[in-house]
Amino acid sequence: MNDVIQAMAEVVRQGGLAAVATVTASGGSTPQRVGAKLLLTADGRTVGTVGGGRIERVVLEALGQCIEDGKAVVRHWHLDADLGMCCGGRMEVFIEPVRSGAPLWLFGAGHVGAATAVAAAAVGFAVTVVDERPELNTAERFPGCQRRLEPPDEVLREAPRNGSDWLLIITHDHRLDEQLLLACLQRPHRYVGMIGSKRKVLRIVDRLRARHGALDTSRLYAPVGLDLGAQTPAEIAISIVAELVALRRDAPGVHMRLPQLASATQPVSDTQEAGS
Repeated sequence: MNDVIQAMAEVVRQGGLAAVATVTASGGSTPQRVGAKLLLTADGRTVGTVGGGRIERVVLEALGQCIEDGKAVVRHWHLDADLGMCCGGRMEVFIEPVRSGAPLWLFGAGHVGAATAVAAAAVGFAVTVVDERPELNTAERFPGCQRRLEPPDEVLREAPRNGSDWLLIITHDHRLDEQLLLACLQRPHRYVGMIGSKRKVLRIVDRLRARHGALDTSRLYAPVGLDLGAQTPAEIAISIVAELVALRRDAPGVHMRLPQLASATQPVSDTQEAGS
């Protein structure tokens, strides 16, 4: 168990992703006792065991799903009836994510990006700022954040594909926003937010659908943020981070996103919002 705890601490220290399974109840003959743990990291490394064999395989599958969606679950298995294991006991296993904070990829190191990154890190997101401009993407402007001084499209190609990722597009270039939005929508993700006016959002989504066909925009929040009447970079950052917190907590909020983006297939430009 000490090895698992040390591995969990290392994941948190490095800002990585993992999931851990803990046997919380058992009955009859089982291969491990209550308290046994198994850790799976995002790169496929395992530490510990919940018993080996078929039970370990199904727990590893559940751990992989947990890394993808970031949701804790309690699973129950009857080792004979469910898994065909001859020991025949019952096990309850608690599966939970391990991370320093929800991974937030923020593309753009301008004034809004800087204010948003600091606020998001303060409420527990593990922020990575992606911008190749060294004069802007500095440690002084982004305390508590990881930084990537590389082209955003290259970072997206190389970054782990995790369904628990939160993605924010706040760049200085509309063309770059469009390229990044396409790449983000083609990845698994918890959330994609893009800054801009309603007109900008409509035009970009329309162009992408015309060129690339159907796109799932059900987790796209654009324009990004809650409707707070924000105008300054600091106010806009508060609006954006308030939206992140509301979604993380499943709390209601007046979002500025175009309502038709909630559908994976509904056309965008043929609504009254097109003239906004």
